[in-house]
Order: sequence, then structure tokens, then C-alpha cells
Amino acid sequence: MIYLIDGSLEGLLCAVFEWFERKPGPVILKTVQHYQPDAFIQTFQVDNDLNKADRVWKGLQRKLDKRWIRHFYCTFLSELPEAYSSLFEFACYIFSNPPGAEANYGNAHVLALSQTAHKVEREKHRMEAFIRFEHTADGMFYCGIDPDFNVLPLIMNHFKNRYADQRWIIYDLKRHYGLYYDLHIVEEIQMKNVESPENVENIESAEHKENPQSIQIPGNLEGACSTENETTSKVWSKPAKNIRSDKESLYAMLWKDYFKSTNIVARKNTKLHIQHVPKRYWKYLTEKRQDS
Repeated sequence: MIYLIDGSLEGLLCAVFEWFERKPGPVILKTVQHYQPDAFIQTFQVDNDLNKADRVWKGLQRKLDKRWIRHFYCTFLSELPEAYSSLFEFACYIFSNPPGAEANYGNAHVLALSQTAHKVEREKHRMEAFIRFEHTADGMFYCGIDPDFNVLPLIMNHFKNRYADQRWIIYDLKRHYGLYYDLHIVEEIQMKNVESPENVENIESAEHKENPQSIQIPGNLEGACSTENETTSKVWSKPAKNIRSDKESLYAMLWKDYFKSTNIVARKNTKLHIQHVPKRYWKYLTEKRQDS
């Protein structure tokens, strides 16, 4: 049998609830997005139910420590098609076995969760290290990113605490949403036709949008999925030209000069440099850009 979910965390947890309630035997978990109809396999559409999802999540909290709860959430944020099946099988395995089952790395799903979570955490760390903001004419600091995984919920608190005195936007160009900090709170925003700061000008309040990942996630998960802290969706509109601050080019030039002056040519080790700063992250680094 195939269980179809909408790809949300709530849908995934509801699938676990339905499996234990119905006991259908072996199940393949698929998202609607990646499902290919099969006339010979029975399918079951899992409907989202916050109460059912909440019961499953609280059960996982009782069975797992905070580290494994974070592993679970990070694996979900990977958005990999195979991650949904791993999460589903892992949850069923945990509920079907005594406490401590998560330490059995001989189980394929336990191992998959651990390895995927490690990849997501590494991407989070690199985003925190390599993000470079650009100063806009209205005093905003903007950065567009396209990480391999959906790490915005994980890096939110880092930038909120580090740049608490600045208004900033970090926008995920691949997933078409971002974070906006207004010196008080961090809000989720959406933009129209966003590729660079030239397309950014002002914010307009839009219809309130409930976070689809609406289960409260404890264990230092950056408050990304709290039902008590729903985000307000906002739309970035009215594209403007030459929106960068007049001093942005100067700041970029000064930073590049500093970068060059601290470089020791005789100790250049390109292989080691690429190992620590992979080329796919160079587009975020002011010191690596050839323009301006």
C-alpha cells in the first residue's frame, strides 16, 4: 500500500498515526508531488489532522532525547524524497521498540536519519559562515541564497541575535520565501520576481498565512514550527532600480582590499581553500566577486 502525504511535517506525523491505527502492513510513503499512479497498488490519501500529528509528536518527545528530535526535524528540512520514507519508518520503528532503539545504527532508517541530519547541519553552519549582506538605500541589509536544504528555520536565531540592531532580509531564491527582521521580530516573507536587491523595495502586509509546519518543535530548533508563533506572510513588491546604498560599493571595495592585503601569496593552497570554502558558496562572498 502507498500512503500519500502533502509533504508537510503535519502530514508525515499523521501518516504514522494512520499506520498504527489501521495496521495495513508494509507501506510506501510518497508525497503527492513525487507520486506516479499505479493501477496495481492500493493508495491511501492521508488527511492532515493537527490533533493526530500532535499526539505523534508528543509520543516522539517521550521516546527520544532533544538531539534525536533535532535529527528528526533536520531530516525533514532536507526535503529529499527518500527522507520522508526514512522519517516514517524511523518513527514506526521507535514506537514499536523499547526506549533506546535510536542507538541501533544497524537499522537502515536510524542510520539514514543520522547521516541526513548531519548534512543539513553542515549546510546550516556554512550558511551562517558565508552569508554576506548588501546594504540597501532604505537601510535594509539583504542577502539572497539558494542552499541545498531548507535551512532558514535553523539559521533564524543566529542572525537575529548577531544582527539585533539591524533590519535584514535573508531570502531563499530556490524556495521562494525568506526571513525579515524588523528590529523586534522575525517574519516570513515572500517576494515577486526576486533575483537580487534591485528587485527589493518595500513590504506590504498580505493575508495571514498559517505555517504549514505547525507542530511545536522543542529542543533548540529555532522556534521554526511553533503553533504559538505563527508567521505573517508578506509580499515584497514595487521593484526598484539601483536600490543599493551609495556606500555599498565602497564597503565592498574596502573589504576586497582587506582580503587581498591579508593574503599571503607564498602560502597559497587552492586545494585546501576549496575544501574549506567550496566554490558553490563563492557567489555569496563579496571578496570573490569580480564586479563592483
